[in-house]
Amino acid sequence: MKEIIVIGGGGHAKVIISILKRLKEYEISGYTDKKDKGPILGVKYLGDDSILINIKEKNKHCVLGIGQIKTAAVRLKIVESLKKIGYDFPVIIAPTAIINEDVSIAEGSVVMDGVVINAGTKIGKFSIINTNCSIDHDCILGDYNHIAPGVTLSGNVKTGDRVLLGTGSCVIQEKKIVSDCIVAAGSSVQKSLVKSGIYRGNPTKFIKKVS
Repeated sequence: MKEIIVIGGGGHAKVIISILKRLKEYEISGYTDKKDKGPILGVKYLGDDSILINIKEKNKHCVLGIGQIKTAAVRLKIVESLKKIGYDFPVIIAPTAIINEDVSIAEGSVVMDGVVINAGTKIGKFSIINTNCSIDHDCILGDYNHIAPGVTLSGNVKTGDRVLLGTGSCVIQEKKIVSDCIVAAGSSVQKSLVKSGIYRGNPTKFIKKVS
């Protein structure tokens, strides 16, 4: 079994630990966080991220367990620092996810339970495809996206980088969403979003720039 370390100790990390345990492909060495949260589903606390420098010869694999809103910059900084010292970030796919033919998922991305990804779709690097999402055919998603639980994307949707689609939101077919957009939970994207910012409503309306 490959040894892997989970970066983060919150709720998102807990879900990833649960998936890793069911995959039976990885031995979880522990998790890192700024604070000791105690054992998480039986997985021990290793320390903060600085300890990874000292154990890199033993553990080459990491998975990001950080899933809060507005953390794309934090996630990017962590990834860059760990890749410099030799860590890699495998794709993690929950055993109950359905990944159909001709789907590509780039490094570091995590696909949660109940997800369906249909043919021809491409998922960018270090993205979160969260519980019970439905992503239809020929969608192209950028890097560091977070597709929250219950999101529905119709066919041929395209997103830029660092896009957050909130819980239960939907995007109709052939719409584009530029980089650095946040779509609020329950919203409906019926026209392409061509300006970075925060959107809300059914149909969505621009609210403000991302702070």
